[in-house]
Amino acid sequence: MLEVHQLTGGYFPQQPVIHDLSFHVQPKEIVCLIGLNGAGKSTTIKHILGFLRPTKGTILFDGQTQLDHPESFRKKIAYIPETPYLYPELTLKEHLQLTAMAYGIKKKHAEGRMEELMETFQMTRQADWYPSTFSKGMRQKVMIMCAFLIQPRLLIVDEPFVGLDPLAIHSLLEHMVQLKEQGCSILLSTHVLATAEKYGDRFVILKEGRIALQGDMASMRQQTGLDQASLDQLFVHVMKEGRP
Repeated sequence: MLEVHQLTGGYFPQQPVIHDLSFHVQPKEIVCLIGLNGAGKSTTIKHILGFLRPTKGTILFDGQTQLDHPESFRKKIAYIPETPYLYPELTLKEHLQLTAMAYGIKKKHAEGRMEELMETFQMTRQADWYPSTFSKGMRQKVMIMCAFLIQPRLLIVDEPFVGLDPLAIHSLLEHMVQLKEQGCSILLSTHVLATAEKYGDRFVILKEGRIALQGDMASMRQQTGLDQASLDQLFVHVMKEGRP
């Protein structure tokens, strides 16, 4: 379980971007982090991953903080960023092999998973290609395959759909559901609200760095008094009206 308690932080201690955020992600659950550009979604994710240190608050996964057990903490987590970061001197297959080595995945198991993932994401023919020859969508697929190769306890996904073709989006969502059913906790940041409503179990809506609304659909409808509202309608209501 991921637990975030009263998290305050940002890029400069004197100018916090996020304020007193508290939420959790259970095993076998997809929690969607939603907000306008600049609301603090990516900043929250960077704090969870340890890229930024909070001004206040705690972040726990399986009862551990990253500072207490950095290696153990990181080995349980996979991250799919909005912008793909690849090594220009490594081929697609070498990226997957490096990921397997870093996470201590046995070679025999890793090779089978690699072949399966490359076939699923239509990248088998590009196994020995370098990133300079890839489109943005293809580079994103490499990040996605590396994350699913790990089979993490916690998957953090930040705006993954940009640049992906419809088949890749379908495969990504299908693999996320499979991971969830296997006990993985998933935190998904996205602007695609129809997809979030379909696949998410609970939602955290950020406004100007604070939680404006959170809960499952039934709970958020009750809080706002909008009994039949879609996630899109709830989001627009909160952005215009503020907290319920």
